[in-house]
Amino acid sequence: MKQKKLLSIIGTVFFTILCFTWVLPVLIVLMDSFKSRTFISLQPFNFPTELTFVGFENYMQAIDYYGFLDAVGWTVFITVGSVLVILICCSMCAWFITRVANRFTKGVYLLCVLSMVVPFQMVMFTLSLVADRLGLSTPWGIIIVYLGFGAGLAVFMFCGFVKSIPIEIEEAALIDGCSPIRTFFNVVLPIMKPTYISVAILQAMWIWNDFLLPYLVLDTTEYKTISIVIQFMKGSYGRVDMGAIMAALIMAVIPVVIFYLLCQKHIIKGVAAGAVKG
Repeated sequence: MKQKKLLSIIGTVFFTILCFTWVLPVLIVLMDSFKSRTFISLQPFNFPTELTFVGFENYMQAIDYYGFLDAVGWTVFITVGSVLVILICCSMCAWFITRVANRFTKGVYLLCVLSMVVPFQMVMFTLSLVADRLGLSTPWGIIIVYLGFGAGLAVFMFCGFVKSIPIEIEEAALIDGCSPIRTFFNVVLPIMKPTYISVAILQAMWIWNDFLLPYLVLDTTEYKTISIVIQFMKGSYGRVDMGAIMAALIMAVIPVVIFYLLCQKHIIKGVAAGAVKG
């Protein structure tokens, strides 16, 4: 009993230290977002004082001068649109692959899995050229690009979950007169809810924080995501608006953290459900 109690105490202390290590950088950024630009560089780890405190000036600078709210709007549009397209298309693809087992579907599944192995750096220059030629350099065009990059993981997880669904349920729906499309949306899709939530969380966090893909594909003179706007806060000749950057980082982190906290209980459940062997 004493040994178990000691191990429990050690585990608690280790977990607390680990959590503090992860949270500390965010707290430092939050403190610096309320300081003047000069003192962020001179006293980055000190709490704001009467001399260094500037209130919400950095936040207003990020919103008014750099157009942060416009970037938030485009980022929300791209993230929500991409996640919805990935969820619908990849879940239907996974259901078809699992239920129609032939050489073609096996080949499609292998291509989806192999796409997770290919590094983005190998295709990014060709991708930017193709996207420009096909007119995908817009917020609605980049959704198609995200579908291609997100399909590998999504199809893999959805296929694992579909294998655990008894096929008798779908056969009963077909006997009752449901078409394949209606069977999917009325029967299969509600059962796949845990994996839907898990895939949505993973894809949303990736797309929301992504910088390189929007920077390569989008026409940054017209459309900027949050990551691109933060990068543009670093001006020419080494000028960096650290106050606006800190404020923008806090405003960018808050939505995705809230989304993650609301849905975190579904992650393990969904990932475990998608790991069923067929």
